[in-house]
Formats: sequence, structure tokens, C-alpha cells
Amino acid sequence: MIKEKRFEHIISRLKNTGTVTYSQMSVDLSVSEDTIRRDIDYLDENGLLSKVRGGAISRDKNPLSFQDRADFQSTEKEIIGMKVQPLLKAGMSIFMDGGTTVCAVAECLPTNASLRVITNNIALVPLLAQFRNIEVIVLGGNYNRDTQTNTGARTCDEAAEFVVDLYLMGTCAISKDFGITSAIREDGAVKKAMLKGSKMVVVLSNSKKVGTNEPFVVCGLQEINVLVTELPSDDSKLDELRFKKLKIV
Repeated sequence: MIKEKRFEHIISRLKNTGTVTYSQMSVDLSVSEDTIRRDIDYLDENGLLSKVRGGAISRDKNPLSFQDRADFQSTEKEIIGMKVQPLLKAGMSIFMDGGTTVCAVAECLPTNASLRVITNNIALVPLLAQFRNIEVIVLGGNYNRDTQTNTGARTCDEAAEFVVDLYLMGTCAISKDFGITSAIREDGAVKKAMLKGSKMVVVLSNSKKVGTNEPFVVCGLQEINVLVTELPSDDSKLDELRFKKLKIV
């Protein structure tokens, strides 16, 4: 059976029962459990189910999902900020660029967070100053009062001096055809500079920006590892971004 038909069967069974097992799907589809495991890994990466020990459960049945606690959050940005937290590990070096969504991540950090943050986001600095174990490195450049960020050649040159574990990218627009695009050329240039030194790229985008584009190209979807939005990861609005080797959270 071709993999698309297997995917359809697994998702259909989840909608009806809320849970599937490797052994059950192996019998149903007459393939090995290893094949089912790879299928479930793939569907989990694309936000269509939640992988658990021995199989999978539907996203809306997952008690560990942040989306189940979304009623306690007052804004889209806070939901994104909380979803990012499991991606942050002690000792990481992180690029954090401009935007209020990036600031929302900082506001959700635990008090004992231990990180090195390299940023051009001046609004972020006072938020991070309260964390004793976070080293803050501010990139120089020309200050833009409207975006509260430093941009320009100096910003890009200084960003190029670093190799980081993770880049949290605030997003102007994301689409399947044009990838990440920016409304401001200088902002896009800083994003490109940060991309070059990043081992893992996490894009933060509210749902209003999904399927839109701006004038200045930043990168294609193939250069992104993770997309974080305020939507449940199986929301149909995200369908155009699935199956692009992009994990949807």
C-alpha cells in the first residue's frame, strides 16, 4: 500500500478511536511495525497526531499539549511563547531577532533559565535583564525607533561572528511559494545573517501571517526546522506548509 493511503487510514482511525498502536496498524495495513513507526513519526512531525509509546493519539486527546491549556492564555503571542519553551535547553546560545512575539518568548522563560542570547532587539534587553543566568549580547547598528531593533551592515557583520544552537525568528510572512519574506529590507538582511550561523531555525508566526508574503525574500521553507504558531498543529490553515520537512508545533 502506498504511504499516502497508509497516512489516510491512520488519521481516519485516530478520528474514530482517538488512539492507534503500531501492532494494530501493522495488521490493518499488512506492513511491518517499523513502517508504521516511520509513518507515525512523519505525521507527528507534520502536526497531524501525537506520537506516544507504542503508537499515537489524536492531537486533541493529548494531555501534554500546550493547546489544551490555551484557555488560560490571553493572547496569541503568549501561546507561541509557551510553545517555544520545550525547545530551549540550558546552556544554549540563541539568536533572537525583532518583534513582539520574540519578546513574548522571553516573558514566558522560567526564572532559572540559563542561556546566551544574541539579539538586535532592543525591546528584548530589559525583559532578559531580570534573568541572572542569561548572558545578553546586543548587536550594534542603526537603531530603528519604529521596530525597536538595530539593523544595517554593522548588525549583519556582528551576527556573522557567532554560531548558535537555535535561532528564534520573528516572522513578517510565510507561504509555501515564497517561504519567509520581510516587509523591511534591512530586517530581512539581519535575518539572513543570523540564518548563516544557526544550527536550528525556529520560525514564530501568528496565523494571520500564514499564506502571506512581503516584498523581501529571507529564505525558503527548506531552511527552516520548526514552525510555531498559536493554532493547534493540525489546523487546516497550516495544511499548505505540511510535508515540507518542517516540524509544525
